[in-house]
Amino acid sequence: MKARYIILPLLCVCMTVAAQDNSKHHHIEDSTDVFFRHLNLNEVTVTGVTGDTKLKHATAPVSIVTPQILKATASTNIIDAIAHQPGVSQLTTGGSISKPIIRGLGYNRVVVMSEGVRQEGQQWGDEHGVEVDGSSVGSVEILKGPASLMYGSDAMAGVVILHAQPTLAEGELKGNISTEYQTNNGLFNYSLQMAGNQKGFVWDARYSDKMAHAYKNKYDGYVPGSQFRERAGRLMLGLNKGWGHSRLTWTAYHLTPGIVEGERDAETGELEHEEGWTGHQYSKALPFQQVKHYKVVWDNSLNLSSGYLKAIIGYQQNRRQEFEEEMDEYELYFKLHTLTYDLRYVTNEFNGWKLSTGIGGMYQKSGNEGEEYLIPDYRLFDFGFYATATKSLGDNWTLNGGLRYDHRRLHGYELMEDGDVRFANFSRHFNGVTGSIGAVCNINEHFNVRLNLARGFRTPNMSELASNGVHEGSLRYEIGNQDLKAEYSMQADLGLEFTSQYVSAQLALFANRIDNYIFTHRLAEEIEEGYLTYAYTQGDARLLGFEAGVDLHPVHSVHFSNTFSYVDAQQMHADPGTKYLPFTPAPKWASELKWELFHHSHTTVNHHHTTDAAHRSVLNNLFIAAGLDCYLKQSHIYSADDTETVTPGYALLNLSAGTDIQVKGKKIAELYITADNLLNKAYQNHLSRLKYADENVVTGRRGVYNMGRNITFKLVVPISM
Repeated sequence: MKARYIILPLLCVCMTVAAQDNSKHHHIEDSTDVFFRHLNLNEVTVTGVTGDTKLKHATAPVSIVTPQILKATASTNIIDAIAHQPGVSQLTTGGSISKPIIRGLGYNRVVVMSEGVRQEGQQWGDEHGVEVDGSSVGSVEILKGPASLMYGSDAMAGVVILHAQPTLAEGELKGNISTEYQTNNGLFNYSLQMAGNQKGFVWDARYSDKMAHAYKNKYDGYVPGSQFRERAGRLMLGLNKGWGHSRLTWTAYHLTPGIVEGERDAETGELEHEEGWTGHQYSKALPFQQVKHYKVVWDNSLNLSSGYLKAIIGYQQNRRQEFEEEMDEYELYFKLHTLTYDLRYVTNEFNGWKLSTGIGGMYQKSGNEGEEYLIPDYRLFDFGFYATATKSLGDNWTLNGGLRYDHRRLHGYELMEDGDVRFANFSRHFNGVTGSIGAVCNINEHFNVRLNLARGFRTPNMSELASNGVHEGSLRYEIGNQDLKAEYSMQADLGLEFTSQYVSAQLALFANRIDNYIFTHRLAEEIEEGYLTYAYTQGDARLLGFEAGVDLHPVHSVHFSNTFSYVDAQQMHADPGTKYLPFTPAPKWASELKWELFHHSHTTVNHHHTTDAAHRSVLNNLFIAAGLDCYLKQSHIYSADDTETVTPGYALLNLSAGTDIQVKGKKIAELYITADNLLNKAYQNHLSRLKYADENVVTGRRGVYNMGRNITFKLVVPISM
């Protein structure tokens, strides 16, 4: 680890900083970064660990993104909105497609949960994002580290849990209208929502529509293919009673993203586009994708005298089409059906003990309905059962742990093409035993120590086992390996937290060893002209890193927060060019200074008693903030075969402001204004796949650059009845 990567966080941790004020005027939703604002959040119950657990008792690292943070963050999709969290990054393809990266690992090593079930949309692909409407997400839990104990295969790097907004209290009927505009890509978004609870009958309905033309930066101008259109709907109907709840949720998500090819004119160096194309067009243009995702989830919970029993059944259908030559004729078409099930029992606490046990899994069927092929038709079935236990030892110690067994079967079907075998018929079976054990020690009211050891498990996906074709997303011909073994990881986490009246600081260290790590390597042969050939293989890897943070809070209205994230990911016993794992996030330092100008805690729509100042004020919860995101140079790259190149460091200046607008003490709207990349810096994020597009022969610059200056205006109007 280079010295400059160590000095900066240590300087931050050594700073004299101030913690939160526990007075009645401080609210969790006013936090600027949950990584620091943990005094009140410690009392929040998180669901992603071993059963329902208070955050202060969670031994594994967990971050919470509150509704207020989501509303105040400018983004083009839900993963974009949470990628500012320490230890979390995103692998991007243009503005509409983002994949979560947790501590240097992504793809099928991260599980995304939505509506209580794992989101399945063929996430193995480079250009396959997360098919969830960001407007429907109320809050987010991020588990960092192996979570196979609760979520089975694929939860090796962590889990992103997207929570819907909670159901309303008895007798309430509310809604809201939100709209958003971004200046760089002309993004226009609106969302309509109405929810209620009448005598235990609950409902929640939402419709969202989003469109954006091509984004621009000062080097490339407008980027052809970066435009997109998104539409989504959600309907929840259910019962909330004393015995528990039963809810049925239906969601539909349609995304039409363009495909950024990055091809350039050989003489001018400009990005190529169709004749007559202008950057301001919202309409689709070739090539593009058409993604449709449908989901039905039945969520049930039964309260028992000794605890509760929870059962969730979900069905998803993912349709992914790629149009290259004709607007109405697709070349590639994946159709994926997924049925998931989860049954768990959680006890109430007794004598300091809390136990849980469960069984869950999924069935999948995937088919090709296009003219081009990359993976075969396949079926998948898996199940896993687990048990966990938590023990509280007085007020200072909390211990927890558990064991899980998983079984997965995969079967790929034969496909003949022009008399030759394109895909062979084959079956694979995988078994895995995983677990975790951890402890939290509340040494005193100021200092906490967390320690966790977890074993992760991931089976190879169908692309890794059997791909045989051109992967347009990565511009290469890929060959699978049916002999691949399952990946196993062992990760140790150590967390240190210190809080006092003037200091709030956190340091999270992790060390991760992965056996049978799956990756691609280049072959000398050229199967299809114009495409390099890559095949899947595996070896061992290790990842080391940390997240550090401090928060200066000298007075109630001022917050100065800093975070630093670092991960070093290497293949063991590898040659210098293949030593580092590809797509490892660059070290990042994020700093924000926030000033809350006005804050009247009693001026809410639910409080009838307000102060005179609150009645007179038109603005409430008014804040202004300045932020600086510094990405250090990333020279730890997979350089073999020109797979990756060094990414220089850069810094982005951001400004933001927000306020509630009220009349006679009643909130009538929320307004947020955010200026990202205020200085219009031309940069390429190390995790942008567009970084490796064609070279500009005039300037010598390779690839497409990220979005330039972007100012976002967001308005939320609550409707109370």
